[in-house]
Amino acid sequence: MKGYGMFNVGNHGWLEKEKPTAGPLDAILRPIAVAPCSSDTHVMHGGAGPKENRILGHEAVAQVVEVGNLVRKFKAGDTVVVPCCTPDWDEVSLQKKGSNNAHDSELMKSFKLVSSMDGVFAEYFKINHADANLVLLPEGVSVDAALMSVDMMSTGFYGVEMADVQFGDTVVVFGIGPVGLMAVAGARLRGAGRIIAIGTRPNCVELAKEYGATDIVSYKEGDIVEQILAMEGKVDCVIIAGGNAGSMNQALSITKPNGTIANVNFYDATESFQIPVLLWGLGMSDIKIRGGFCPGGAYRIEKMLSLIKNDRVHPEKLLNYKFEGFDKIKDAFILMDEKPRDLIKPVVHINWD
Repeated sequence: MKGYGMFNVGNHGWLEKEKPTAGPLDAILRPIAVAPCSSDTHVMHGGAGPKENRILGHEAVAQVVEVGNLVRKFKAGDTVVVPCCTPDWDEVSLQKKGSNNAHDSELMKSFKLVSSMDGVFAEYFKINHADANLVLLPEGVSVDAALMSVDMMSTGFYGVEMADVQFGDTVVVFGIGPVGLMAVAGARLRGAGRIIAIGTRPNCVELAKEYGATDIVSYKEGDIVEQILAMEGKVDCVIIAGGNAGSMNQALSITKPNGTIANVNFYDATESFQIPVLLWGLGMSDIKIRGGFCPGGAYRIEKMLSLIKNDRVHPEKLLNYKFEGFDKIKDAFILMDEKPRDLIKPVVHINWD
């Protein structure tokens, strides 16, 4: 079969590989819509370590082709929403901790697509533990909206959950790419009062306002810490969805004692946090710092899809570049890698007829 991915670090293109086979708990799927992500390009450039002959892609809505003999909930022909994280639900560590984000033995092991097995930019791909990791596309939810639920929406909302946003809180969101935009939307749903979004791209700024941002701060207009302190003083919650390691010190500078900083941003492995202890109140500020990866599994995505179905959020508005046809995955991937200034998120629709 054919798939798009990386031959090795920095070298990407079309790969020829064997079609995957289903184990007893697995499903084999064929994508009908995929969305390249900056995480895919990050992996291609070596951000997840050296990888060879790996098909990329971890955001998909797909059609079931076949299922293992122990799969009960799905059959060939079903249209399913595929979470970007697909945990091994028989792992005791997941049962013990109630977390589907990491195993005891290996950080982010639940992020299998791209990381430890071939991804969704292929004619066929496999999903483990299908009954616990797949969701039927609900009636009344578009393919595009469902596609944005599996990572962008789920990750942005997870930042809001980790920040423990409460009614009337003032929230700052660092970065208004697709994840940050979903953090803005999630903060509004959780009852935030003032939502300050940091970003400069005009179309992202407009969408941030539509999703609920009350204020926009631009680094082009001066130091962002000084701007926020002047307009609000210190804030209840900060969600970091973009930036670099220095963003943590900026977040500490604007967070109230007893506030929370939630990070959903991937940093480069070469970066280091260097936090002056005074920013953290000599360690006595009770500012909580949390960082986490997008939760996986069917239960999580069912919750995201319920919000979409009931008209609470419209994540499909993130998709501002649209391609038609499997072969266009290459063009969409290159676009994501080059990141033109007006890009929010690309989608590739695939019709196999």
